[in-house]
Formats: sequence, structure tokens, C-alpha cells
Amino acid sequence: MTIQNVPAAILLIHCDDQPGLVAAVTQFIRQHGGNILDLDQHTDKEHKQFFMRVAWELDAFAVEQTNIEKQFAQEVGNPYRMRWELCFSDEKPRMAIFVSKMFHCLYDILSRYKANEWFVDIPLIISNHAHVESIANQFGIECYILPITQENKLAQEAKQLALLKQHKTDFIVLARYMQILSPQFVAQYPNRIINIHHSFLPAFPGARPYHSAYERGVKIIGATSHYVTSTLDAGPIIEQGVVDVSHRDTVQELERKGRDLEKLVLARAIWHHLQREILVFENRTVVFS
Repeated sequence: MTIQNVPAAILLIHCDDQPGLVAAVTQFIRQHGGNILDLDQHTDKEHKQFFMRVAWELDAFAVEQTNIEKQFAQEVGNPYRMRWELCFSDEKPRMAIFVSKMFHCLYDILSRYKANEWFVDIPLIISNHAHVESIANQFGIECYILPITQENKLAQEAKQLALLKQHKTDFIVLARYMQILSPQFVAQYPNRIINIHHSFLPAFPGARPYHSAYERGVKIIGATSHYVTSTLDAGPIIEQGVVDVSHRDTVQELERKGRDLEKLVLARAIWHHLQREILVFENRTVVFS
């Protein structure tokens, strides 16, 4: 549910499953004059875990916005041993884009941004290739070119992190950024780096997966968007999609359909993140929508 036009608090909750959780949260909101806009929950029976996303209006809420987290901790969060994240609908996230030489996802993101489809700021684009600079200029976004080699990788990552801090970046989107981020880099943005790639792994590894898939006569191709972890392409999955293909499709057609799908899947993943709809638990996601 889109609630950015209404001053609202959004609470993401995760804890051991136990009786009274929903009642405790909703009673906290009701007692302080809040009006619930959206509520969704999930219980993982196998792991005995409870997940919840709730949003409520702030106009008549009796607790000052700066005190809500402390008050919730005292009345509900700590007694039930919850882990939670509180955010507000009028806080506009700041998203950095990393990209290399393939621009289909970049153009899709920037077109949605300029069309005000997303409630987000994009203060900077970082690339390891100079080709992207003209695109960034076209959209009025600061661009930083930091070529990566084996010898300068850590030094360039330090510059990237400094730029992200300077621009007060909340999260990062790898819009086909063809570099592996170091574990030290990833640790600075846990569950805040979103990646996109084809879904041929591990069956078709290497630099030419569409050619390998074509030679095997695949009947579907897919795309996967996930949070980045220190293990390559193994982070918690946010969004996936597939499209049918056939023997009539050339390698070029497979690549075209794959690029179209990557744009859509990445956009959906970014949307879920912007709407604060994602909870991560043991390398899996609970995505409320």
C-alpha cells in the first residue's frame, strides 16, 4: 500500500512467535490515538518466527514523532523481545546507483525517477567507466568515475564509501555494476545494496550465459534481484521474474528479453525497498505487498 502522501509511521517487526503480538502492537497504536492504515503479518511455523508490517497515521497520534521508538520499546518491543525498524513516510530515501557499461537498468531507473514514480532522491551515480557521465549529466545527477583494477580496488572502494557518506546515501542499487564488492564494503550497508542479474546461475556460469542457454534450448529465462552479501550472488532474494522463450528465439532475442526482464524485476525490488516492505531473516526475505 502506498502511503507516502499521508504522514505515517511504518513499523517492521520480527521476533519469536508468541501469543498476543498483534494485540499488543495494535493496542499501542490505538491507546495513543493512531489510525492504522495498513497491517500485514506472517508466521513462519517451521522456525517459530513472527513478522509484521504496520503503518498508521501520525496526525492525531499522541506520541511525538521523535519519541515513538522509545515509547514503543518500553511498552511493547522490549517486553516481547522484538527486533524492529521504525521509519516515516515523509522521509525521502537517498539512493546511489552503481553501473558499468550496460545502461538498460540505469535508464529505466532514471526515467521512473524523473517521472516522480518513486519517492526517492538520487544524489549520485558511480561508475567504473566514463561512458555513463553523459547520461548522468542528461538527468542532472552528479557522476563519479572510479576505474577499478586488481591493484586499486580497495583504495577505490574507500573513495566510493567516502562519496556515499558525503551524499548521505541510505541505500545502493547495482544497476548492472560488473564488479564484485568486497566484504568490507558490503558490511557498511547490510541489506541496503540491491543487485540484479540473470537467473541462469549456477547452470550457465561465465561471461556468455545467454549463448550457453541457447545451446541447451532453454524454454524460460529469468532475472533475480537480491540484497548483496559477502557471498557472491547468494544474498536474500527480493524479487524474481521469468519469461517464456522458444526455439525460434536467437541469442540476441534472448538477451533482449533478458534485459527487459531485468529492468522490471529490479524496479519491483527497489519499489519494495522504498515502501519499507522487506524483512530479512536467515538469508531469506519476507516481502509484504
